[in-house]
Amino acid sequence: MAHLKDANRAPSTVARTTVAIRLFFRFLAAEKMIETDPGASVEVPNVPRGLPKALALQQIESLLASPVGDDPASRRDRAILEVLYGCGLRIGELVALSLVDVDFDGELLRVFGKGRRERIVPLGWPAHAAVSQWMSGLGRDAVLSRRTGVTQAEDALFLNQRGSRISRQGAWMIVRGHGNRVGLGAELTPHVLRQSCATHMLANGADIRYAQKLLGHRSISSTQRYTALRDEEIREIYDRSHPRAEGQV
Repeated sequence: MAHLKDANRAPSTVARTTVAIRLFFRFLAAEKMIETDPGASVEVPNVPRGLPKALALQQIESLLASPVGDDPASRRDRAILEVLYGCGLRIGELVALSLVDVDFDGELLRVFGKGRRERIVPLGWPAHAAVSQWMSGLGRDAVLSRRTGVTQAEDALFLNQRGSRISRQGAWMIVRGHGNRVGLGAELTPHVLRQSCATHMLANGADIRYAQKLLGHRSISSTQRYTALRDEEIREIYDRSHPRAEGQV
C-alpha cells in the first residue's frame, strides 16, 4: 500500500483498497488457488475521524427557506429539511418514517435507528408545522390522488411523485438540490444537517447526554465529537482575542 500513500491518497482510500485486496487474497486461498494468503499479514490502516461539519445558522435559515410555493413537492421538501435539521435524523431514518410514527398531539416522532433501535424525538414547532402542511389535502393527499397502479407505501410519511415511499437517493437529491439553490453546493449533505443540529444544540447549552439520546448514539464518544468542534472554535476565538494568547503579547 506504500504506493498509495506516496501518491498522497486519502487515508480512507488506502483503507478501502487494503480491505479489498485482503478479501481478494482470502478468496483465492479459500478456493485453493494459492497456497498461502499474503493479505493476512497486511494491516488495515486506521482512518482518523475528522470533526463533524456544521453549517452556520444563517446558512440553515437560507436552506430552510428554499422550498417556496404551496405545491405538493414544495410542502414535502420543506418538511424533509425541517425534520432532518430539527430532529437530527439520519437520511435512512427519515425515509423509513411511517404515518404511525408521527404523534401530532404530543409533537413527537418515533424513529428506528441503527439496529432497529427505537427512540422518541421531539418534533419542534417549525417541523411540526411543515409536516402538518405536507399532510394536508394540498400535500401528501394530492400526491396520492394521482397514484396509478401503485399498491404499496400508503403508510409512508414521505412520498415521491409517484406516490411510493421516497428512497434514500430521492431524499438525498432533494437536500442537494436546495443546497445548490442557496449556494451551498457540495458542502451540503443530509448528514451535515444532522451534524448541524447537534452542534447548534450543544453550542446553546444542551446537555451532552440529551444530545446522545436525540441522535441515537449508542456510545457517548460519538456525541463528544461535536464538543470537540466547539473546543476548536473556542481556541480560535481565544487566539484572536485574548491578550495573553500566542502572538498577542
